[in-house]
Amino acid sequence: MMETRWAYLIHLLAWTLPVIAIQLALLVNHYKSRAGEVLRAVLPPALVVGVYLSIADHLAISTGIWNFGAGRHVGVYVGAVPLEEVLFFLITSVLVSLGLALFTALLRFNEARTS
Repeated sequence: MMETRWAYLIHLLAWTLPVIAIQLALLVNHYKSRAGEVLRAVLPPALVVGVYLSIADHLAISTGIWNFGAGRHVGVYVGAVPLEEVLFFLITSVLVSLGLALFTALLRFNEARTS
């Protein structure tokens, strides 16, 4: 088990980036020429949600509701929030948004196939 200050960041990126790559490949393959439009529609709300959650985390940390153990993060902070937490919120929001776009594409594909 990795017990370094880089562990959180390494694990976060190791499991999320391949999933995002697969989602993006499927999305681009499905939407083809419209993929840019879909990404411009899907990513901004995901970023807004990620920023919102980071602000909520900042407030919780600042007021002492929770904290993170020393040496558990790389030491870069956005306000009171460790960089890894901000990335977690942003990446999770992107994963959900891309997943919803793909789910919508699947529904439309199934509707077209059964019509």
